[in-house]
This record gives sequence, structure tokens and C-alpha cells, in this order.
Amino acid sequence: MFAHYLLQIIMLLAGVVSLLAALFNYEWFFGARNAQPVVKYIGRRNARLLYGAMGVLLIFSALFFYHRISHLS
Repeated sequence: MFAHYLLQIIMLLAGVVSLLAALFNYEWFFGARNAQPVVKYIGRRNARLLYGAMGVLLIFSALFFYHRISHLS
């Protein structure tokens, strides 16, 4: 069960970072090498919307799986 909780924590943290980066337009996030192709292809504004939506999705997924797994034990 520890591995499940660890994965949920990682998903939650990744979602929070992605959402905060999108909300506050963090240069270190959107200037990173991995985000540059997305920013270049769809623009900074749309990249912020995309990463914000992905952040929300990750947060809700982590909470959903936590809720589902907590009932199993």
C-alpha cells in the first residue's frame, strides 16, 4: 500500500506545481527545456491553460485514487 500512497503524493505535488506555475506564470517552469516545445507550438497563454488544466486533472486524480484506495484497507 505504501507504493500507492507514494504515487498519489507525487501526482498531487506535480499537480500543485503545474497549477501554481500556470496561475503565477513562473518563468522557471515555462522557460524549462521540456516546456519550450509546448510554449513555442501553442503560445505562452495557451500553454498556461494547458498546464493549469493538467494540474487540476492530476490533483483530482490523486484525490480520487486516495479515496478509492482508503476504502480498501
